[in-house]
Amino acid sequence: MATSLLFSSKGCDQYSLIRKTTRWRSPKAAVIPNFHLPMRSNEVKNRTYAEDIKALRLVSAIKTPYLPDGRFDLEAYDALVNMQIESGVEGVIVGGTTGEGQLMSWDEHIMLIGHTVNCFGGSIKVIGNTGSNSTREAIHATEQGFAVGMHAALHINPYYGKTSLEGMVSHFNGVLPMGPTIIYNVPSRTGQDIPPSVIHKVAKSPNLAGVKECVGNDRVEQYTSSGIAVWSGNDDECHDARWGHGATGVISVTSNLVPGLMRQLMFGGKNPTLNAKLLPLMKWLFEQPNPIGLNTAMAQLGVARPIFRLPYVPLPKAKREEFVKIVTDIGRENFIGEKDVQALDDDDFILVGRY
Repeated sequence: MATSLLFSSKGCDQYSLIRKTTRWRSPKAAVIPNFHLPMRSNEVKNRTYAEDIKALRLVSAIKTPYLPDGRFDLEAYDALVNMQIESGVEGVIVGGTTGEGQLMSWDEHIMLIGHTVNCFGGSIKVIGNTGSNSTREAIHATEQGFAVGMHAALHINPYYGKTSLEGMVSHFNGVLPMGPTIIYNVPSRTGQDIPPSVIHKVAKSPNLAGVKECVGNDRVEQYTSSGIAVWSGNDDECHDARWGHGATGVISVTSNLVPGLMRQLMFGGKNPTLNAKLLPLMKWLFEQPNPIGLNTAMAQLGVARPIFRLPYVPLPKAKREEFVKIVTDIGRENFIGEKDVQALDDDDFILVGRY
């Protein structure tokens, strides 16, 4: 387009503009239907395949520690992930329920996934929780997660509003094209079970790595008998799931605290004695909704500041004292960190509502 400007002699406050224009035509390349295009392999920072994820035996749903103003404590977070790696954990779920993804903005969420990949992606598999009850949000977050390098995505079924079984299939099919995916079934939180009929339909995708299953070991065996990889989502059932029902392994909360012992439980063959030794800890961790117990425990072990993002609050003093006894019974040397365990007072905790 050619344009000429002619200004009058009276100055810039008075001028005339003579414009020569030609008809503008939209380039065909700019008119593209608004549909999802999965990223090509050369667009993914750490290209991983579903088979790589299926091989994982021990995955920790890693905690997110905070600073006094409620922001992420990345120094403490890095130390926690390092301790997992040193103890033989093979993968981490970033921003899951345990990591309080439900209390994060999406910017925080994707930043933490990218940070974990950049710092530890060569040593451990990074599985980003990019699930949502909104398919649009789940697609967008998963695109971003794979763009910053996560190895796999964790996806939950739409919760609260729920959907039909056909809607579940469509929801998962909307995110599966982007990369390796673990589907997470936890009806106690979503209010709706993901039945095997849905999993078998979406299992046609080569990107389905498997299922994190919380319904129980009968369901675990339903899948493993048909060749679908399953991780137990219940720490107190994971030993029997692994050695009696064919589970690949566990996605664990308890491994945040005793990663070495959880590795023994998943790699060392049947060990009912060790399993029984850990059951009191597992029971304690889940007496109130996760991650309340874990957050309290980590503060008392001195590996995270005693800071809670609301609505989570610490366990009551009696339960905090009970944890000290559990640590003593199992052996302080088996827990992460080096400080002596202590029962914190109420005043030691900081509760943050705005962050």
